[in-house]
Amino acid sequence: MPVKPEILKVTTAAQTRLFKVEQVELRFSNGAERTYERLANRGNSAVMIIPVTEDNEVLLIKEYAAGIEDYTLTLPKGLIDPGENAHIAADRELKEEAGFGSNQLDTLKIMTSAPNYMGHRITAVIARDLYPCRLQGDEPEEMEVVSWPLAEIEQLVASEDFTEGRAIAALYMARDFLNRK
Repeated sequence: MPVKPEILKVTTAAQTRLFKVEQVELRFSNGAERTYERLANRGNSAVMIIPVTEDNEVLLIKEYAAGIEDYTLTLPKGLIDPGENAHIAADRELKEEAGFGSNQLDTLKIMTSAPNYMGHRITAVIARDLYPCRLQGDEPEEMEVVSWPLAEIEQLVASEDFTEGRAIAALYMARDFLNRK
């Protein structure tokens, strides 16, 4: 197993309201030194919820995604607030974004996105035994909830408005999890 590089220095290169870019000076075990840039970790990570109804349908949300400048179909997700664990945050976010709570939550996997550039982690949580419950969230508009048969996820993945890689991975993990049950 390789030896992790030594972190020589971490400085802030840029900062906005949402993002902090850090320069990380490293020394590798062979003596080579490099400066990398990364998005700094923020908060307590996040959760992505795969809500599955008793009819084996997944509940998706349609929300505006500023990064792609369009509405996208995806799974409910959000930050884990201070004092919450992944399951408490998953239940809260599900209530805020989709209008449902869950009596049965199971962690599927902790995932990363672009780990070479950011340390952000998101916990994929499958939510079952759903019941109607809405909490006021921080979203600027109410999100449309779309129900999709879990047995037809290949058609969903092929859909032009369902493109988020983490959501695609989470759906396949949820399907496999439920097939093992």
